[in-house]
Amino acid sequence: MAVERSPRTWLLTNATVLDPESGSLLPDQRILVLDGTIAEVGGKETTHHDAPVIDLRGSIVLPGLIDAHVHVTAADSDLSALPRLSPSYTALHAAKSLEDMLYRGFTTVRDCGGADFGLAQAQRAGLFTGARLRLAGKALSQTGGHGDVRHQGDDSHDTGYCHPGFGRVCDGVGQCRAAARDEIRKGADHLKIVISGGVTSPTDRIDSTQFSIEEITAIVEEATAANRYVAAHAYTPRAIERGLRCGVRSIEHGNFIDNTTAQLFNATGSYLVPTLVTYSALAEEERAKAGSGHRNGKVFEVLEVALRGLETAYRNDVRIAFGTDLLGGMQRHQLTEFHLRAEVVKPIDVIRSATSVAARLLRAEDTLGRVAPGAHADLLAVDGNPVEDIGILTDPARHHRLLMSGGTLVKSPPWT
Repeated sequence: MAVERSPRTWLLTNATVLDPESGSLLPDQRILVLDGTIAEVGGKETTHHDAPVIDLRGSIVLPGLIDAHVHVTAADSDLSALPRLSPSYTALHAAKSLEDMLYRGFTTVRDCGGADFGLAQAQRAGLFTGARLRLAGKALSQTGGHGDVRHQGDDSHDTGYCHPGFGRVCDGVGQCRAAARDEIRKGADHLKIVISGGVTSPTDRIDSTQFSIEEITAIVEEATAANRYVAAHAYTPRAIERGLRCGVRSIEHGNFIDNTTAQLFNATGSYLVPTLVTYSALAEEERAKAGSGHRNGKVFEVLEVALRGLETAYRNDVRIAFGTDLLGGMQRHQLTEFHLRAEVVKPIDVIRSATSVAARLLRAEDTLGRVAPGAHADLLAVDGNPVEDIGILTDPARHHRLLMSGGTLVKSPPWT
């Protein structure tokens, strides 16, 4: 599908605007976009003498969606296979992943391990069209942690930064500080650390804690010094509590969260980013392998509690952002996360998690996650009311009538 690159000035008329924060629908609105930014939202007084007009009568307009946990360079679901892939293959895979995510309605994504400065540079240069990228560089891991993808018999070290691996290993406060500073030097918008075992890592346990308190604190200090923040992979209450008390801004996954830990989120002002869809997708893949004797029990261990963990967080008013964490070919299931969350979360709160809440997590609430003057012109117009039926967001072919990213039309009504 060709993307219209100019102009980036538009007048959208007859729009019903959804304000995610209040949940209110504002009918008969006009949205003036000037040079990729929303300049004005109002009634008939909002006009422009020569801006192209798009009539959105019958559509509901909401901010472009935000996925706060992706891995766009994960061309394979086996993390240990990634360092052996060609960097050029990985880069092209990542560009295609970002393009696909954009066409699903995600105008901004936060990568949590793998994407590097070169990919961001290529995007800024206009070499490919895709969701706006926020990157962490390589995820920081202790030896034998979730970001150490070596199998037990592998004593090699990945010394090439541009090799397409997921993480980098650092041990001790000194190495952790150096690694954090290096990722920031290379353009990280945030740092990603792994402080508990993971599903796809080959040598650790789900219930382990990783990094010492001193190491976590050192990484958080380095991020804070650079006006960045830390996102932490953690599953269990013990791992979550260690991260929150050390000052991480977000906990990724958090499947085993309990009421006590949930209250700590509120005390620290931190965010939770559940990723339900990745476990259902991984479990499906593992079931397919079961016939040949391969089965990763860790997948099913976290799958069984994922929805209950989300319900616990929601009941305790934790700040919940939208994330998917899908790997390889499973990225096609990205929109299924909406359906899974809607089993325990009201549709408007699911929408908030992918717009205004995610924008605050990214410290970008002035420019993302809202349809208001000063924000990026990231707009999604849908046929139907997603507050009543979250499925509206999950079927782009049927229900997405207009998609705009930074004022660039990605998809427009046929009459435009």
